[in-house]
Amino acid sequence: METLLIVDDDVSLLETLKMHFEEIEHDGQPRYHVATATSAAAGLRAAQESMPSVVILDMMLPDRTGLEIIEEMKGLCGDARIILVTAYHDMETTIRAMKAGAFDYIHKPFPDPAALDLVVERALEYRQLSRRADEVNRENAAARLGDIVGTSASMQQLVKEIGKVTGSHATVLITGESGTGKELIARVIHNYSYDEPRPFIGINCSAIVDTLLESELFGHEKGAFTGATSGKLGKFEVAEEGTVFLDEIGDMSLMLQSKLLRVLQEREFERVGGVKRIKLRARVIAATHRNLSEEVAAGRFREDLYQRLKVITLLIPPLRERREDIALLVKHLLERINEKVHKRVTRVPMEVMERLTRLPWRGNVRELENVLTRAVVLAPGDVLRGDDLPALEAPPSLDAGRPIPAGAMFAAPAVDDASLIPTLEEAERQLIARAMAVTKGHKGRTCQILGISRPTLERKLQKYGLTQGQGPQVHTFPVKDAS
Repeated sequence: METLLIVDDDVSLLETLKMHFEEIEHDGQPRYHVATATSAAAGLRAAQESMPSVVILDMMLPDRTGLEIIEEMKGLCGDARIILVTAYHDMETTIRAMKAGAFDYIHKPFPDPAALDLVVERALEYRQLSRRADEVNRENAAARLGDIVGTSASMQQLVKEIGKVTGSHATVLITGESGTGKELIARVIHNYSYDEPRPFIGINCSAIVDTLLESELFGHEKGAFTGATSGKLGKFEVAEEGTVFLDEIGDMSLMLQSKLLRVLQEREFERVGGVKRIKLRARVIAATHRNLSEEVAAGRFREDLYQRLKVITLLIPPLRERREDIALLVKHLLERINEKVHKRVTRVPMEVMERLTRLPWRGNVRELENVLTRAVVLAPGDVLRGDDLPALEAPPSLDAGRPIPAGAMFAAPAVDDASLIPTLEEAERQLIARAMAVTKGHKGRTCQILGISRPTLERKLQKYGLTQGQGPQVHTFPVKDAS
């Protein structure tokens, strides 16, 4: 459900537009949640509270003009598209509005509500396209040493080892727990190994079944197996003189391990169903969260392949062993998350930073990023709140006063006692109460968390007699620039 903000001092028109847009449905659910304001000051406050996707802003307001507040509105709403409306046909004002960054400039009275619907839909479409383009640019951005955040001794040693590795094209094995950033290290090695851009081709060996993984790696000829209606190049071939990154190689089957060993030894391979020998020109970087020496002892990994891979081994330390890096990581991740979700959460309370530093982080940097992302999305302003962090120190509970833990809605009973399991109605009441507590009673964000419409939430609140909660004041300090 998209949030639409309408700012107009014509109360009659405001109510008409609000009713019109709230009646629009998409896939059986309301298409819009509509917020309204009758002045520039109220509009700016509503923009900060509701974080709309589209703003319909009247040019002439009692306190200020739409042109005067468009920059402030853009600053509060991030990438929201702003549609200016006016009762006057003034070419100069039209030019000034478009120059100021308005998505469109239309006149009222509106001849047909459908025309306004079309402008709003186009605004949403362009916003989505812009977000997709930003995401592609982020994904394609080259990973550099600056992306490896940390001043701890273990990270400084890792950077030194990376510098040595980039001087050769030998096979590299990267080990470390899940979420430590093995692919990032692989990309950094790749980018510093070549003076000109070359392909970096990654594949997750644990995410593809053996029969398909073989084809993905080596390619196949037409008719090689059922469904092979045309030939296909494999990752080793597509990578050319770049890098093939084999993630989670510890999960590769023994059959494919044997074939990979031969490729690394002979630097040649054949497509599935083919006979032509193809030269392997790419560098191979492998990664795993498993202890391969233990996998070898258990007979699940070939010792000869392990010996071939571990000539150059890089170990990424877990986050709990470099806690002094957490503050820098929080700052770095917040910058990236804010850009991604179009928020401006830049301040972290001291007690929140201390709590982040003490947590076990079994999921390492990935878990830290996930936790921060959730907290940023839920934050009502520019402060990262402790209330928006999951209670990682203890198992989650159904206490309505605590935030909903990431990845879990309800905790299992501690003992096998059916009387401890709530009814569906009671579970729903508790879940809604907890969501309202997390958002400090903000119904728009509560709807987003629960995935329900505003009318549905209103009915549930009335049914269960739930009211808006208040949260504690937070003392904050700004995140300092680590550069």
